[in-house]
Amino acid sequence: MDNYQIARRAQIGVIIPSTNTGVEYDLQQIRLDGVTWHPSRFWIELRNWSDEVSRTGDDENTVFERFLDIMRGEIPVSIRNILSAKVSHIMLGMSAETFWGGLEGNIAFEREIRDQIGELGLTTGAGATKDALNCFGAKRISVITPYPPVGDDNVRRFFSDIGFEVVKVKGMNRPSATAIAETSIQEVMQAIREVDGDDVDAIIQCGTNLSTMDVFPILEHWLQKPLIPINVATVWHALRACGIEDRITGKGRLLEEF
Repeated sequence: MDNYQIARRAQIGVIIPSTNTGVEYDLQQIRLDGVTWHPSRFWIELRNWSDEVSRTGDDENTVFERFLDIMRGEIPVSIRNILSAKVSHIMLGMSAETFWGGLEGNIAFEREIRDQIGELGLTTGAGATKDALNCFGAKRISVITPYPPVGDDNVRRFFSDIGFEVVKVKGMNRPSATAIAETSIQEVMQAIREVDGDDVDAIIQCGTNLSTMDVFPILEHWLQKPLIPINVATVWHALRACGIEDRITGKGRLLEEF
């Protein structure tokens, strides 16, 4: 073992929006010997969607799509910066873009990222949640998100495209990028109540700035089914892609069992 190499097992680059605090909060709870996380931010110009609605008169769906368009133009710089660190793997710490346009849009978005990162492995929210659901054998799912209706429509489309029956999607329609991280536990609990049912095999939480790592493992015991935060899914996927098979207790069934 090289004593000078702290991250001798994996150095995982994480691409996150400049407004995001949820991803780093969750990553700081995943401490494994020889593994380090290296966030690289990209600039978010359009941060307050409700203000933009008031300013332009556009509806919330139009503003949110404009927000994503601006984001896509900024992501390559963030990737360029983290590639200079010679990381082992790239993990995307944003989720809406990975679901946009359903499976077809997901494939196109991932292709753009892969064109830039070359042979490095890639973890996305859409791909990680798909693999996580398959681990549990889930067929009928519900989803909670912080998005406006257009975001929920794209999430539903993606999961439907890849063969899941989407029972319910609950969007909490947060007013800004930073407001996602300010969502209360009570609001998350209410959203779970709205989407759960006897016909639901598993529940997914989208929106990487909405941290549910603290509460979802408890709710799994209460509801007796998998509840998968997108940040947990991406962490799990990135670790396993790097050959790191450590089981982590207390952060949900996905990291404990697979």
